[in-house]
Amino acid sequence: MHKLLRFLPAAALAALPLFSTAADFSIQEEPGKHIDILQDGKIVGRYMTEHDTSTPEKRLETYKPYLHVFDAEGKAPITKGPGGEFTHHRGILIGWMKIGVNGKTYDRWHMKGGDQVHEKLLAQDPAHGSITSQVDWMGEGSDVIIQEERTMTFLPAKAPAYAVVDFTSKLKAVAGDTTFDGDPEHAGLQFRPANEVDRAKGVYLYPKQDAKPHKDFDYPWFAETFSLNNQDYSVVYLNHPANPKEARISAYRDYGRFGAFFKTSVKKDEVLTVKARFLIVKGAMPAVDVIQQAWNDYAGKNEPVPPTTTLPSEHSAPKEKKPAPAKVKAEAGKQS
Repeated sequence: MHKLLRFLPAAALAALPLFSTAADFSIQEEPGKHIDILQDGKIVGRYMTEHDTSTPEKRLETYKPYLHVFDAEGKAPITKGPGGEFTHHRGILIGWMKIGVNGKTYDRWHMKGGDQVHEKLLAQDPAHGSITSQVDWMGEGSDVIIQEERTMTFLPAKAPAYAVVDFTSKLKAVAGDTTFDGDPEHAGLQFRPANEVDRAKGVYLYPKQDAKPHKDFDYPWFAETFSLNNQDYSVVYLNHPANPKEARISAYRDYGRFGAFFKTSVKKDEVLTVKARFLIVKGAMPAVDVIQQAWNDYAGKNEPVPPTTTLPSEHSAPKEKKPAPAKVKAEAGKQS
């Protein structure tokens, strides 16, 4: 049986904002490797910037930049890096499996035939825990098809959240008219917890009665609780209302990757902007009214608390082994 989703008591939390008025942020960089964002002296996020094509193995490890989120103690990531199941799933990541430009299609989700490359820091604001990275999405060879400004800002968090991450991606179609396509499993802005999550304990929360996460569109927010090293973590995904509509989600996998996906297109030199806010909690899921208030604050709305649905994560069915074909000896005088 799956674990029921536990909520922090609403009465204890309704009056508490998820943001404190101040925090001591700082930024430390190991050039060519990563950039750490520290909150009150502890690492809260690590933006992985390395890109090394010296060997096929090194390219596989470094073909896309992504954001690690650390545990509340600042000791280790709770998000996944290279390797494990689905090596292309890494931290907070963005990509599309089918990007169409000038009659060609590029896979910048699995990173087939091209990379996302952190070129340089465009801006950093250590006092506010914010960095902006220029990321070139490569086509063939050295051709850039999309130039991205990726801004990651850590807001001062207050219980029940220990981290709040604003992620904004501005994707400029520099090579021609561009389509962004794929499916909810292989495109969009997504969060992937560490490979070592307990797959028997994942639970998802949706802001709709009788939710059908494989079919529904345009959730304002959704959330998951996962267990890592016998510790529960809850992550709330706040989807910004300015994002393109008809967004579908992938929020049901037992390994915990979840996020929003949409199809859209932009003209040459136009910019597609994608925004989301992540609330990171050590322990039980915040009460629904607290989550809704957080979304209202983020979206500039005043929507009521919705009915919700809680579902256990979906487990992949074990693959059946097909019996080996029987070996038949050819009869003498007959051709196979």
